[in-house]
Amino acid sequence: MIKVKIKNNHIEIKGHANYDEEGKDIVCAAVSTIVITTINAMLRFDEESIKYEQKDGYISLDLLKSTKEINILKQNMIELLKELEQDYKSNIKINEEVQ
Repeated sequence: MIKVKIKNNHIEIKGHANYDEEGKDIVCAAVSTIVITTINAMLRFDEESIKYEQKDGYISLDLLKSTKEINILKQNMIELLKELEQDYKSNIKINEEVQ
């Protein structure tokens, strides 16, 4: 299962969906596409707006700046991941800590 933890300006995504075998897993592919596209867009707006780490089955994203564009991209990413969670409840779980 992919676990997404959202706390303020930190987002951590880890695990594998196990929806299908590696290379055919549409849930993993969707999560990767959503997150990497968002990271790339944020970096295009401002290379110093985020800090991220990526390795197999793990992405950590810290928002260092809070601009209108970065906040919209963050919210869009979260909403897309939540839509995916609704369709694949046994493959992705989102934990959003609100403060």
